[in-house]
Amino acid sequence: MANLKEVRNRISSVTSTQQITKAMKMVSAAKLKRATNAIIQLRPYANKLKEILANLSASLEDGVSVYTQEREVKNVLLVVVTSNRGLAGAFNTNVIKTTNNLISEKYNTFHTSGNLHIVAIGKKAQDYYEKRGYNVIGNNNEVYSALNFQNISAITEAIMQGFVDGKYDKVEVVYNQFRNAAVQILTTEQLLPVPKSENATDDNASRVDYILEPSKEEIVEELIPKNIKLQLYKAVLDSHASEHGARMTAMDKATDNAGELLKSLKLAYNQARQAAITTELSEIVSGAAALSNG
Repeated sequence: MANLKEVRNRISSVTSTQQITKAMKMVSAAKLKRATNAIIQLRPYANKLKEILANLSASLEDGVSVYTQEREVKNVLLVVVTSNRGLAGAFNTNVIKTTNNLISEKYNTFHTSGNLHIVAIGKKAQDYYEKRGYNVIGNNNEVYSALNFQNISAITEAIMQGFVDGKYDKVEVVYNQFRNAAVQILTTEQLLPVPKSENATDDNASRVDYILEPSKEEIVEELIPKNIKLQLYKAVLDSHASEHGARMTAMDKATDNAGELLKSLKLAYNQARQAAITTELSEIVSGAAALSNG
């Protein structure tokens, strides 16, 4: 009967876990809807603004904006976007793994010389790199409690000021790009200096029918800082939607796995119970036979 009690306890434990995972799946599904709406509404605007600036910048001389100036890379900043919480499958692990691969393949010399800096957006990346002695700048764990353009802009302005002051010569962002609840694409993008579009040439820019007021130079100078803030905001929104999609998928699989485990545990319980009943019946029959023979 000790085995029966142990199996009953396991059944109770797995049932409770299944209820939790099912509830977490429903919560993530509700949050995913809001997060998906946010990124879907922002993405066309952000992409179009990036395209317009690429076309305009192609027809201008270099040095119009300090944020487009390429210089010798002596200091690198990586912006690593994860979540504050786990239980989302390999969501956070994949971002950190991609960042580590990027460091080992491109920026290992910067890391060993102390010229690699990290801005973590999300507690998982913050804790990981702080524990391993990386040069982590600031703490942005509270961003997700009030995720809006103003809060991300404050982070971006600090990064942009560091670039202007020469603290960083190159800034890259690593994040999960949202496609759907089951698919998140690990993405690495250069934030600063603002990359020039490969398709944007002087001829292409001259053919774009834009009516510009005021001058191209003033428009580019005004819009480039806004575009940089918008691109980082888009990356964080992408990651936020991806997090809920990954967690919903992970909790759905966990719920299914708990159901399969319950089936096997109930089968084991019924087999053990049947064996115990059979043993008791055999003992009763043997006892009755002994009494009748006596």
